[in-house]
Formats: sequence, C-alpha cells, structure tokens
Amino acid sequence: MKKIIILSSYFLLGISSLKGQTPDSGTVTDIDGNAYHTVVIGNFEWMAENLKTTSWNNNTKIPNIIDSIAWIGLTIGAYCWYNNDESNAKTYGALYNWYAVNTGRLCPEGWRVPSDEEWKLLEGYVDTQYGRCDTIWDDSGGRGNDAGQRLKKSSGWSSGGIGKDDFGFSALPGGERCSNGRFFLEGRSGFWWSSTGYDESGAWYRNMIYSLDDIFRLIHPKWMGFSVRCLRDKQRHTD
Repeated sequence: MKKIIILSSYFLLGISSLKGQTPDSGTVTDIDGNAYHTVVIGNFEWMAENLKTTSWNNNTKIPNIIDSIAWIGLTIGAYCWYNNDESNAKTYGALYNWYAVNTGRLCPEGWRVPSDEEWKLLEGYVDTQYGRCDTIWDDSGGRGNDAGQRLKKSSGWSSGGIGKDDFGFSALPGGERCSNGRFFLEGRSGFWWSSTGYDESGAWYRNMIYSLDDIFRLIHPKWMGFSVRCLRDKQRHTD
C-alpha cells in the first residue's frame, strides 16, 4: 500500500508539472481573412500571434504610413510593417500606433486589445514566483521572475535568448517603430501595446528582451509603433 501511495504522489506531481504545456487552443480570423492560433491562459483567450490586419473591423482600411516624419506627426490610427517590408508580416505581424488601439476597432469582433490590468493578470498567472495578486506587477520597469521566459517562443530570438513557451503564447521580437520614426530591435525585443493610456501623450506597454527573463511595464509616446495581441474572455460552453 505504501508503494502505491508513493507512486500516486509521483503521478500527481507529474500532472502538476505539465501546467501550461498543453494549452487549450483555437483559432480566430480577422476582417482581412488572416487566421490566428489562440490559447487559453487563466480566464482569457489570447491570440498566440501578433495582429496583422490592415483593416478596421468595420472593413475600412487602416492608413499605412511609410514616411518617418509623417509617422511621428500622427494623431490618428495607423500601421506599418517593420522596415516597411511586408514580408515581415508573416512572422511579426504589423506595428500599430496607440491611436489605432484606442479606436476599439482593431481586433476582430468580440476581441479587444488587453488593458494594463489584463497584462498584469497574464504576468501573474505564468510567473513561477509572483502570483496574480502580487503588488510587484504594479511596478514600472522590469518585474517578476520568469514570466517573459515562459511566454517567449522557443525559437526566433537573437543570441540564444529563446524562451520556454510554456503556455503557447509564442512571443516573438518584432521590434518597434521609434519616436523618431525609425525601426529598431527586431530579433532582440518585442513590444506590445496595452489599451490603457497614461496621459495625453503616453500609454502603457509591455516589453520582452532577448537577454532577460522578466517583463518590462513602461510608458511610451502614443505615436510609437508596437505589436498588438488581442484577447477575449474565456468562453464557457455548456453540453
């Protein structure tokens, strides 16, 4: 009987250690017909790829701004491809300014850009040291222990900075379009908007860096170009 109990304990430990390894998955399609893998993490279903729609969800076109000077002068929603090269869309998706996020028309119907609070819930759910209610997630700068490592894709990051991708989130380093309109850090850093503004000129975003395991929470100007993930509340089905 003692051996059976011990074996049972090891069996349960093994099941527990699989948390995040076989995520609930699905798909969602945007207004342009692009299909995205999705994963359920906690109480939300997240896109497992960066958004690449070129249309609002009412089927009107989003302005594609190539010129750097024009980009930094915008106060309306817009997008671009990294280095203005559409071949980057397949891997990294598009880069959007925050004005595009703020329209509420960027994600597929029923989906939304995560708020600052929803990003905190994701970070606390996946981190192995700090839980969802820990006040560390309210800090700015790099926070947590290994939330970034657990969300990064297990390939595609520079200099061996790959992640474990324990939850199927598959974060990739799509780089950014900076406040001077230039492109920067593809392969080394990923930047994702939240839907939460900070003041008239800035908004909260998240950053994962190839050489670090934590996640940065910072504020940048709304005309910056960052990646976008969409989410929705976890769907509850009845038999």
